[in-house]
Amino acid sequence: MKKRMIEKASDTIDIIKEHGFVFQKKYGQNFLIDAHVLDKIISAADISKEDVVIEIGPGIGVLSQRIAQKAHKLIAIEIDKNLIPILTKTLFDYENVVLLNEDVLKVDLEALIGKEAEGRRVKVVANLPYYITTPIIMDLLERKLKLESITVMIQKEVAQRLIAKPGTKEYGAISLAVAYYTEAKIVANVPPNSFIPRPAVSSAVVRLKLHELKPFKPKDEKLMFNLIRASFNQRRKTLQNGLNNAAGLSFTKEEIAKAISFAGLDERVRGEALSLEDFVVLSDCLSKL
Repeated sequence: MKKRMIEKASDTIDIIKEHGFVFQKKYGQNFLIDAHVLDKIISAADISKEDVVIEIGPGIGVLSQRIAQKAHKLIAIEIDKNLIPILTKTLFDYENVVLLNEDVLKVDLEALIGKEAEGRRVKVVANLPYYITTPIIMDLLERKLKLESITVMIQKEVAQRLIAKPGTKEYGAISLAVAYYTEAKIVANVPPNSFIPRPAVSSAVVRLKLHELKPFKPKDEKLMFNLIRASFNQRRKTLQNGLNNAAGLSFTKEEIAKAISFAGLDERVRGEALSLEDFVVLSDCLSKL
C-alpha cells in the first residue's frame, strides 16, 4: 500500500470524498486542516522517541501521522467505526501505532498504559469534540493516571475557563480542578477556518502539565471538591449560604461560619473569590469538625 501523507487541506478533502465519509454530528467531528496549527500542537506536546502518546479522536489521521513520526508509540482511540478503515490506510506505514475503536470514557486507560507504555512517559494529545471536552479532561485528571502532560485543542471559551483566576467570570469548579492537578497554559489560538467543517466558534490549544508534586495537599480531597462544587452551584450566593444549602454537605450553619472564620475569610465572601489555597484551608478546617 502506497504511503499517503496528509499535508494540506486538499488531501483531507480528497480522503473524505474517496471513502464517502459522512461527518457525524453526534461525535462533534471537525477535522483540522491547518498545517501551522498541527505544528504548534506537536511543538507544545514536546514529543520525543521516549514517549508513548495517547491520541483521542484521531479522525482521519492528520495529527496522528505527525505524532507517529515523533513518538516511540502512538495509541489512537477513535469512537467512530466508520473512520477505522481510513485510519488503517493513512497509518499503514507506521509500525508504532496501536489503533482502537473505542469510547475513551469506557476504556481502562490504567490497564492500557500498563500494557503499552512499558514504563515510558505517557502524554495525551487530542483535538477534542466540543460537546464532551470537560468530561474527558476531568476523567483523565480524576483517574490519576501516570501522565506527564495533556495537550488538547478545545473551544476557546472552555480554554479560558481552564486557566481562569479567582474573581473572573470564567472562573469555576473546573478552573480549580485543573489548577489542583496541573499547570495550564494556552499555547495557540485557532480560528474556525482551520477546520472542516468550519465550527461556529474559535478554538485554542491548551497544554496541561501534570504536577509531579501537587502544590497543596488537603486532608480530605473529596471534601475539598465537594465544597468547590457546592460553592459554584450557587455562585451568586455567599459562600456561607451556598455551603449551608448544599445537599451533599452535612455541616451545620454554625460549623460552616466557624470554619470560614478560622480560614481567615470574610463571612460575606462568595465562592468565586476563593483561590485553590483558600478551598484547601477551608476544607481542612471543616474536616477537623
